[in-house]
Amino acid sequence: MNYIAQFKDLLESTIKQGASDLHLSVGHPPVLRIAGRLVPLLKRKTISARDSRELAAVLMTEPQSKKFLQEKEIDFSYNFEERARFRVNIFFQKGVVSLALRFIPKKIRTIKELNLPLVLRQFTEATHGFVLITGPSSQGKSTTLAALIDEINHTRAEHIITIEDPIEYVFKDERSIIDQREVSQDTLSFARALKSTFRQDPDVIMVGEMRDLESISIAITAAETGHLVFATLHTNSAAQSIHRIVDIFPANQQSQIRAQLSGSLLGIVSQRLVPRIKGGLIPVCEILFVTSAVSNLIRENKIHELPLVIETGAGKGMISLNRSLLELIKQREISLENALAYSSDSKELKRFVRP
Repeated sequence: MNYIAQFKDLLESTIKQGASDLHLSVGHPPVLRIAGRLVPLLKRKTISARDSRELAAVLMTEPQSKKFLQEKEIDFSYNFEERARFRVNIFFQKGVVSLALRFIPKKIRTIKELNLPLVLRQFTEATHGFVLITGPSSQGKSTTLAALIDEINHTRAEHIITIEDPIEYVFKDERSIIDQREVSQDTLSFARALKSTFRQDPDVIMVGEMRDLESISIAITAAETGHLVFATLHTNSAAQSIHRIVDIFPANQQSQIRAQLSGSLLGIVSQRLVPRIKGGLIPVCEILFVTSAVSNLIRENKIHELPLVIETGAGKGMISLNRSLLELIKQREISLENALAYSSDSKELKRFVRP
């Protein structure tokens, strides 16, 4: 069996059917995720243990294969014929190999093309500070981050450094110079790469994911010292994001971190991808801009008051998740059923939609 041809055919199907992910798991046919739903390719044969092992071998270089066997899992990006990229995770389960591939379009879409609130452009106009893009896994954080970075790339002459694991979207220099560093290939860790940025004269720093105390601490310091820093977190709301950052530090440092955040944080975008009535997915966002009032709440550890500030801050560009969902219901983009499923406060949303 020609596994190279088989794999190429699977990637072609993923692209043609508009899937976000391809899953290869022993005992199942190949499975695509389309508009958030898993769709098995029933006309294709069930994946055997040998199939998954050989298909994984097609993707990996020799050093990657050695690392995979040693560490039992591996993340990397795969360039498919210069047409598209895939973020690949290969792992063992029950002693056999499984693969999960995330499709990354070659073209970086704009804020408008992604149906994101245009108010997000305000973050790209800042010269320094800290911006967080948050949300659960597979909810478009990397795509939003790429749109923001590319907006800067097209409008300002800056030195942009990205630190990713692995590199997903590949930027083409326009007005800016963009250096993209991949953990393992170009640097040993997020924290080490972040430390090095201070000697690389950046204006803008993008951190693919803040994973530990050290990387969070350095990112905040970078924002305080005149850099514009974008990063992602796996959290569900603006308030939860601040709690997550503060709680990772020892108790005796938390007051200092709150003070640093209150002075450096520009805003937080928490997003979800909701199924559209006409097919596909559309983002809904909670957006927090850090005003002097928000800064005081962070410093004084009154994070529980942030939802009210967001709800009443529409004049400053803020929007709650429920208001974002409500607007899409009114535009007939999403159903009430899906809106309620994605809402963090479905009772409140039901009150909003009552005539």
